[in-house]
Amino acid sequence: MASHKDPVAVIGLGRFGTALALELARGGTEVLAVDSRPDIVQRLSGQLGHIVTADSTDPDALAEIGIADFNRVVVAIGNDLEASILTTALLAEMEIRDIWAKAISRQQATILKRIGAHHVVFPEQDMGHRIAHLVAGRILDWVELDPQWVFAKTKPPKELVGVPLGESGLRKRHRVTVVSVKPENQASFTHAGTDTTLTYGAEIVIAGRPADVERFVELQ
Repeated sequence: MASHKDPVAVIGLGRFGTALALELARGGTEVLAVDSRPDIVQRLSGQLGHIVTADSTDPDALAEIGIADFNRVVVAIGNDLEASILTTALLAEMEIRDIWAKAISRQQATILKRIGAHHVVFPEQDMGHRIAHLVAGRILDWVELDPQWVFAKTKPPKELVGVPLGESGLRKRHRVTVVSVKPENQASFTHAGTDTTLTYGAEIVIAGRPADVERFVELQ
């Protein structure tokens, strides 16, 4: 299995690929950024230390840039379905141990998984879901671990204020758990325990199934 310290190759430097490569680099990960468009590579050359122009659908081009030396490769090509599939298939043939691929449809995701992608992500769709929850109202942040489990940052409803969490019956009545709390007038979150008592000005992070979390937030 690939180590978190391993370098990462990012193929495709659209908005998603560029943002990903830059964030990885800022976090201290060694990144090889790859795109077939010389103008994109030229524009980003001052921001990414290792960036090359190469056609990722050409096995000889992949071999030339040493892609087989990477344990983790992200195929950030979304709109060009053929290029996305061919690139992923070539990486699978090269036995890259951890292949991440961007998809823009369920059909594309199914194909990518069948030809060897270990992880498929939907960045636009996932961000759309998150923003929809934020725009809709009372949720301050929303993180989906998988389709059936989420974390949400919100304010505590009236029924939780002044009651120790261990006495609130929260999990039994609402099927969610308060995992963290940022007390009023404090700058950071801390663990929530059975003796934690919330105030109106606090922020909490809750975990649970999406429908249960949404119902709980509407208690405010």
